[in-house]
Order: sequence, then C-alpha cells, then structure tokens
Amino acid sequence: MADLKQFAEQLVNLTVKEVNELATILKDEYGIEPAAAAVVVAAGGGDAGGASEQSEFTVVLKDAGASKLAVVKLVKELTGLGLKEAKDVVDGAPSNVKEGVSKEEAEGLKKSLEEAGAVVELK
Repeated sequence: MADLKQFAEQLVNLTVKEVNELATILKDEYGIEPAAAAVVVAAGGGDAGGASEQSEFTVVLKDAGASKLAVVKLVKELTGLGLKEAKDVVDGAPSNVKEGVSKEEAEGLKKSLEEAGAVVELK
C-alpha cells in the first residue's frame, strides 16, 4: 500500500511537460486517451496542508488575444483536449483551462498562454 501512496505522490508532483509525456505514453502504448489520463492525474491531487496558503489553482483564459489560432493549439497541447474541445475553450472565454493544479503548474500554464498572446488569470 505504501508503494501506491508513493506513486500517487509522484503523479501529483508531475510538471506539465511530464504530464504530456505520460499522456503520450498511455495513448501510444496502452490505448488510453490523453483526456482520460488527465482526469486520473488531476484526481490524485489535493493537499490537506495549512489553510493559510492556497494549494490549488484554476487557470482561467480571459481572452485569446490577437493570436487565437496559436492559443487554441497551445490549449490543445497543454490540456490533451481535441482540437474542437480546445477551440470551444478558447471561444468560450472567459473559461477554465485547467482546475485544481499546483501553483507552479498554474504559473507555467499562465506564462505559456501569455507568451502566445492570451490574457490569463489564476484563481
């Protein structure tokens, strides 16, 4: 049982890049779709730590900016969504790109999206 707890901790602490690599491996080698993998990874999170500092963040796309196509492609890549679903997220702005992520992951997503021209907020 301790091994499973350790494994869960490793999943929760993955970076965005590592989650994307894991999704690719699960899809290519085991036939598990990336959206399902993202749900598994997201479900494993959650710290019962102190209430003084926020531990989970939501990345909110406020506006796609001038480079809408680049933002759609980036949302698709970062979330593992299909092209249509990623476009729906961008078209529906303000909308949540990812929920319940760590501060580091949220800041990384925000930085990437802002570099693509989007307006992003962390909640």
